[in-house]
Amino acid sequence: MRQPFRLPKGGLVDRSQRLTFSFNGKRLEGYAGDTLASALLANGIHLVGRSFKYHRPRGIFTAGVEEPNALVQVGSGAYAEPNLRATEVLLSHGLEAYSQNCWPSLHFDLGAVAQWLAPILTAGFYYKTFMGPGRRAWPFYEYFIRHAAGLGKAPEAPDPDDYDKRHLHCDVLVIGTGPAGLAAALTAASTGARVVVAEENPLLGGSLLDREESREWVGEIMEQLVTLPDVFLLRQTTVFGHYRQGRFAAFQRLENQKVRQRLWQIQAKQAILATGAMERPLVFPNNDRPGVMLASAARRYLHRYGVQPGRDAVLFTNNDSAYAAAQDLMDAGIAVKMIVDLRPQPPAVPVPKEIEVLTGAKVFNVKGRRHMTEVEVETNGLRRRLDCDLLCISGGWSPTLHLFAHSPGQTRYEASLGAWVPDSAQEGLQVAGAASGVFGLEACWRQGLEAGFKAVQAVGFPSPKKPEIIPPQGVTEEWSVTVPDISPIIPGKKGPRFVDLQNDVKVEDIELALGEGYRSIEQVKRYTTLGMGTDQGRTANINGARLAAEVLSRPLSTVGTTTFRPPWTPVTLGAVAGRKSETPIAPLRRSPIHPWHEKNGAVFMPSGLWWRPHYYRIQGVELVEAATREARNVRHNVGIADVSTLGKIDIQGADASEFLNRVYINHWSKLAVGKARYGVMLREDGYVFDDGTTARLAENHYLMSTTTTNASAVQSHLEFYQQMIWPDLDVKITSVTDHWAVVALAGPNSRAVLEGLFERRDVGNQALPFLGVMETELHGVQARIARLSFSGERAYEIAVPADYGLALWEALLEVGKPLAILPYGLEAMDYLRIEKGHLVVGADIDGRVSPYDLGLGGLCSQNKDFIGRRSLEKPAFHGKERLKLAGFVSTDGKTMITAGAQLLAEPFKKDTPQKSLGRITSRAYSPVREVPIALGLIAGGMEAYDRPVYAVSPVTGEQAEVMVTSPHFYDPKGERMKG
Repeated sequence: MRQPFRLPKGGLVDRSQRLTFSFNGKRLEGYAGDTLASALLANGIHLVGRSFKYHRPRGIFTAGVEEPNALVQVGSGAYAEPNLRATEVLLSHGLEAYSQNCWPSLHFDLGAVAQWLAPILTAGFYYKTFMGPGRRAWPFYEYFIRHAAGLGKAPEAPDPDDYDKRHLHCDVLVIGTGPAGLAAALTAASTGARVVVAEENPLLGGSLLDREESREWVGEIMEQLVTLPDVFLLRQTTVFGHYRQGRFAAFQRLENQKVRQRLWQIQAKQAILATGAMERPLVFPNNDRPGVMLASAARRYLHRYGVQPGRDAVLFTNNDSAYAAAQDLMDAGIAVKMIVDLRPQPPAVPVPKEIEVLTGAKVFNVKGRRHMTEVEVETNGLRRRLDCDLLCISGGWSPTLHLFAHSPGQTRYEASLGAWVPDSAQEGLQVAGAASGVFGLEACWRQGLEAGFKAVQAVGFPSPKKPEIIPPQGVTEEWSVTVPDISPIIPGKKGPRFVDLQNDVKVEDIELALGEGYRSIEQVKRYTTLGMGTDQGRTANINGARLAAEVLSRPLSTVGTTTFRPPWTPVTLGAVAGRKSETPIAPLRRSPIHPWHEKNGAVFMPSGLWWRPHYYRIQGVELVEAATREARNVRHNVGIADVSTLGKIDIQGADASEFLNRVYINHWSKLAVGKARYGVMLREDGYVFDDGTTARLAENHYLMSTTTTNASAVQSHLEFYQQMIWPDLDVKITSVTDHWAVVALAGPNSRAVLEGLFERRDVGNQALPFLGVMETELHGVQARIARLSFSGERAYEIAVPADYGLALWEALLEVGKPLAILPYGLEAMDYLRIEKGHLVVGADIDGRVSPYDLGLGGLCSQNKDFIGRRSLEKPAFHGKERLKLAGFVSTDGKTMITAGAQLLAEPFKKDTPQKSLGRITSRAYSPVREVPIALGLIAGGMEAYDRPVYAVSPVTGEQAEVMVTSPHFYDPKGERMKG
């Protein structure tokens, strides 16, 4: 018979649409609206996979995102996707699903031999085995470990599916559409606020859909919501991350569309979490048998899918909510043989006389292999056996607080629920309904209304009207979900007691970890792998913490929880990556002057995300010859370079000076308006992070210049300290890199070109001295001139709004024609700055050097604090053998020095180990000295060497004999750039 466990009527599936699918090659049928899990149960299939560690038979345990067992692969070939929860996979026609972690088949799995080895495969066995004497056998272990590792197998072919990304901005974001979420959305939307409602299921209504009587009421609410103009409904959308300042990330599963998944980035002024609660299991021997299921899951399969999860049922509980499940099972024609209640007294709830209730009792064993066949029950020392194929368990309810904890929000332990509940949240966030620890339809509805009211008030909308819809009386029962102070961990030796079903973590594993000295629940998690699977311990972590509390004789509130981090549920990398291209590409940015470079022989190279001229190929001249000619022209005449790509960060506010004082190692408060200064910033560990110049444009207004490749990193660095470390400072930061086009004009004739362009402005040495900044106009366009030099020559940087960058460039070339002006690219720029001994992030400043190593110790202020100052006091930064900046010159005047070469005291000989003295960081051919030169870091600095050393490439084997010298090869006093 097809679908033998499908009820003749009921559920929300569309029985007019019969769908064919396959599981492990077997052809089966279901209905539109089914999940893979519900369709498998309708076909009488309970065994769906094997456990990760011991390869034990596993069945469907839940009905939602918390499923630890039923992980399957869907699709084949390039379309295969592993590790999907069968409880979340929507059934579609032709769907192919396969079990995982079993070979050669699900019913006969050779990996099950691991069950016999269970006594030696305890928690931490891999640490002890592979770090002790057994490490010598690693080559033997490795082959088998790599074949056993992982749960699913990723496809080898490229992913053929399409993915997309979008952004949303809203006044109020409501996550979850149970009674609290619907009430909050209705209240907020009635004021005209822009409301986004996110629901991870195809249908809105949450737990209300699990009762036929409440579905009509949900329909009425939906009619009101969809008619409101500013309500945006996101179905099949899981909000998986909550980040600072009201930012949320979500992914949406799209059916029958070209785009398979869409990643949403949602910016919300106010957010309401109505994410509900998850039922907890009880822990007892052989609690992992197929046929053991959460009581709430059994109810959902009955009401939402019209599926009987079994024929003969027993319920095991410590709270009242399982009694509602018993009634529903019986109404659906399932024989309920007994309710086993851990509590000594029966609850004050109506129980059908046909159902036997055994109080003060426990399930101490489950029998059956591929599907349970009976349970063993004990009360007052008496034991009974009951034949059944379904055991529904309920150990209480835990509010779903993962997104709340991302914020981060503070939680507290509520003993009456045996769970953690929200305590205090960050501004702009509320929790409503079962997620807040409030249960019952009316209570959740009222709390949702109140949350919606507060949210729109905080945004500034008028007080909303009370929604006309009120919850119907008697639609859902008001069962108590409080739990007694009775351990959910049932003693017994009839079989393994699993706390974490996905990772096969047993009670004994946690006891072993605690016995070996681990006390923090975070340490226990990592030693045992408790809660480290794709389900992230949703059904395991509280029981694991409860067990730790019992073993340590500590209150559960002091044990705490493990850290909740995004993503709350696994996210496909395709959704994170977004749209695909026919050819692999990286983000590419071009300066406003890029079209001119293209037309005039520029050979481009990437610099960060920018595409910049490397050199200009004129008359077929290649790199070294072209760059040398360009650099010589700067030294003797005048050159022009496009430096629009340098990072430009605008910093304003009453505390802008103080902010820069803390960020940079040198002083900024006394910098005069109209002047610029070179600055160095460190990381907290004392190493140099970036360097550059910052100009003071007004009393409380600065413009910071950073290197091209480090611009975004510096921006993030500044924003972190502004927002998180010093939020009391009045300072505002924004990137203006794209707003300005900047042209560097360098060389002895640079002032003459500038005077020709700005005919009415005095740009002489008195009006615009070295490190001076002038704001002016050029033909009615705002312009800024800064007297800065990266080349070591007299030089200027001229900035205009980006739209006028090309016009500025062409105007400078026209004025400079009589003065032999030529453009120069990055290679020539490197030659010039190495001759001068200037630094550049990523080469010489590579994250491993301190200011003392670079000869910049004199910049470090002794009478103010700054980021990294305390680290600089460590003795390690002052050792005599530290690598320090020096210059290097090829002794024969012609052998090029390889970048990245290691410095050795003796010529390199194969198979003769030598200690490295340091490394070459930048190399060039000096146009002035006409010899190969380099900058590098060498032990003790340049003063420690009076004889040659050898620069040897570890990659190519090339070596050059070099003399250690000053890093300033040209104009060491800086007279040319100041004149």
